Amino acid sequence: MQNSPLSKIILEEREFFVKRDDLIDPCLAGNKYRKLYTLLNTPNNTYNTLISYGGTQSNAMLAIAAMCQKKKWQFIYYTKKLSATQKNECEGNYAHALALGMEHREIENDYYKEYIASLRLNLDEKTLLVDQGGALEAAKKGLEVLAQEIRKQNTTLHVKALATPSGTGTTALFLALALPEYKVYTTPCIGDSAYLKEQMNALAKIPSNLIILEPKKKYHFAKPYPEFYEIYQSLHVKGIEFDLLYAPAMWQALLEQTNEKVMYIHSGGVSGNKSMLARYKKKGLI
Repeated sequence: MQNSPLSKIILEEREFFVKRDDLIDPCLAGNKYRKLYTLLNTPNNTYNTLISYGGTQSNAMLAIAAMCQKKKWQFIYYTKKLSATQKNECEGNYAHALALGMEHREIENDYYKEYIASLRLNLDEKTLLVDQGGALEAAKKGLEVLAQEIRKQNTTLHVKALATPSGTGTTALFLALALPEYKVYTTPCIGDSAYLKEQMNALAKIPSNLIILEPKKKYHFAKPYPEFYEIYQSLHVKGIEFDLLYAPAMWQALLEQTNEKVMYIHSGGVSGNKSMLARYKKKGLI
């Protein structure tokens, strides 16, 4: 695969560069391609089953489903109990992942955490557990490849700060470790900074060049907010579509709390926008 290109946009009279990882692949795009880089290059006969868990809006879920279809691996995905509306959705990541062959299994809410913890106890050598959001130590290699691309593309731009939103923080953490000469901005999109640091510390020590921008307002993940849609629209008219789950929070933090030239690492995930836009419309926010 060739390096993903850069785009330049002007937003609120500031110049930003966007690393277009969203253009890598319709399903295996953005930070999910980087996280799964090692697995994508793993021989097909290494595993026969991948297991993961999380929410049905998950971009990682869809990316893993696409990868497993390519490699002919069984993919089992665990969630809490779903509503009838969620089960019957015809668009969005959940429906797409099922079409790619994902086997979905529901766990009663009261037993969910305990059951997920027990998954590690019953793995054989042909079965791999991928933690929620694609958080795995093997993701480090893919982020090192991304770091090499950024260094080459930045030789004439002189950008000294990068940005990427965080769920588990895997992308931001390994990117900061691979690029110690850059500031790497991130913001927590699931939970708060304390939760984010806990997730990252489970993978590696957080380096000093990784800067967590705390949102000025408490946001609930995947809930529609008018200011998020406004940012989404402002970016969309510049010619780039970003996801509605993570990107708005990161862009808002950058606009409010930074002032230098920044390269934004596009995390992909736009395949989930159809279902999110339907929610915005239902709530009268569009």
